[in-house]
Amino acid sequence: MEHPTDTPTSTTPAPAPAPTPTSALATGAGPASSLIVLASTRAIISGRLTAATIVISLTTGKVTSVFHSVLPPTAFPPGTPYTDYSPYILMPGLVDAHVHLNEPGRTEWEGFETGTRAAAFGGVTTIIDMPLNAIPPTTTVEALREKIAAAAGKCWVDVGFYGGVVPGNVSELRGLVEAGVKGFKGFLIDSGVDEFPAVSAADIKAAMLELADLPTTLMFHAEMLPETNGDTSLPQGAPTSYSTFLNSRPSTFETTAISAILSLAPLAPNLPLHIVHLSAMEAIPLLKAARRRGVNITAETCFHYLSLTAEEVGDGDTRHKCCPPIRSQANQDALWEELAQHASVQGVIKTVVSDHSPCTPALKILPAHIPGHFGRANLNNQHDDSDDSDDNDNENEIDSNSSNNNSNNNNNNNNNNNNNNTKGTNTKPDDEEEGEGEIAKDEEGNFLKAWGGISSVGLGLPILWTELERRRSAANSTATDTPTSTSSTTSALEDIVQWCCANTARQVGLASQKGDLSVGYDGDVCVFDENGEWVVEPDTMLFRNKCSPYQGKRMRGIVRETWLRGQKVYTRDDGFVATRPVGNLLLEPRAA
Repeated sequence: MEHPTDTPTSTTPAPAPAPTPTSALATGAGPASSLIVLASTRAIISGRLTAATIVISLTTGKVTSVFHSVLPPTAFPPGTPYTDYSPYILMPGLVDAHVHLNEPGRTEWEGFETGTRAAAFGGVTTIIDMPLNAIPPTTTVEALREKIAAAAGKCWVDVGFYGGVVPGNVSELRGLVEAGVKGFKGFLIDSGVDEFPAVSAADIKAAMLELADLPTTLMFHAEMLPETNGDTSLPQGAPTSYSTFLNSRPSTFETTAISAILSLAPLAPNLPLHIVHLSAMEAIPLLKAARRRGVNITAETCFHYLSLTAEEVGDGDTRHKCCPPIRSQANQDALWEELAQHASVQGVIKTVVSDHSPCTPALKILPAHIPGHFGRANLNNQHDDSDDSDDNDNENEIDSNSSNNNSNNNNNNNNNNNNNNTKGTNTKPDDEEEGEGEIAKDEEGNFLKAWGGISSVGLGLPILWTELERRRSAANSTATDTPTSTSSTTSALEDIVQWCCANTARQVGLASQKGDLSVGYDGDVCVFDENGEWVVEPDTMLFRNKCSPYQGKRMRGIVRETWLRGQKVYTRDDGFVATRPVGNLLLEPRAA
């Protein structure tokens, strides 16, 4: 049970030949010393739960054989590293297609090393980094080169990059595609950082025409101020009340933006369009109708929209602030209902991502009594090269082993006194230095001024599993005729792999490499114990700033091990077992 490295190709799932040593090595993978074998009575291969023995080449890091049964170690030559993980689940490493790592430029917020370590903790083996909030943002080829240089040698999982669409950079877009970006993102509302301004309708048109026939995806932060008829009044209510913030960003922000995007879609009918972090249920009918008309558009939602509700947010708890906002329980139920339709042609929400958007605790202006508020000394101790916070992550387990805008609207963005900035404040680079001033007492817990963003990279799988289990339990307590536990568990696991592995890989042009454990795919494996329970605490939040609404929450489901291209990177018992960061930068241009 040792280590590997590297890359290559091949596809198509393997059949299940007879379990003999000859057939086990008949793939041409080479001698035993160049193979690793992982087995379990439960593995998800090509989207289906099955018994499996997975053979990975240590030379290429690719899956070379899949046997749809658990072969014994004797089916392989002596010395072949072999582990039977039964009854744990072997699933593809997650592909988190929406992460803000903020390097270079804002490494007090996050960085490649800390962000990718947090990902590996949670079974995420690939992340795609957003073009903001790094300085410079990834809106030019030169800025992409700076980001690549900043990431070199720091990544514990594989990392790809998005480019940004901003006013005036249309001439850079083709070059960014050729340089390997996996898609583009633009804002229809103030992004919250000055260096990444919102796009106008003219900017969107230009970008669509430039990208129309290129292998990429054009994505949008879909919020836009609706026509106000001159009403630019400030939000009413106490700024420490979540309802005040929620009312300041109604669902009409999302539906207005999506309507604007759909009106321009005919300009580039073959260009895949994508709505990031969809929150409002009212937007779903618009998108479904567009898909019925043949518009090539999809959407993602986030772990926090599927697990947190407006009703549970306490006064001043700005850890919950994000944009679009976390909405009502009824809204969450509607998102789950739509997500269940992901496999249908008309299904809108195809993927679930973290939208990990961290900041320093000071920018959250949390009241001192709320967990996640850190004093200056604590903040200063959170260095990127810290290795001691994650080696004993199993301390918090609970009996886990007991079972096996359109520019016409841009001028309006300032009318609501910062609360309509996408992230919260127009933060300048020098605002993030260690010398930030103390939080004024009258600003503590102010939702309208706090930075907006949820920190959750590496927590997504247990978040989803916990919520699915909660919903299943609630349904079983009221229904008279429900599916068996085994069938519903199988369906839930298969759905998660579609939402967070296969579909996210497809979204970013990695569908032949990531998101599955079939032959020819990267040997990226998440070993998942769905029965383990634990509590989220700072030592299990490996991102840089331990400020998250999930702190203190009990989770069901533990990632026991994370493997990247056949190399074991992380275990829950021993922490990081790879001796150095082993992630690759995914810079090969998209083919589709």
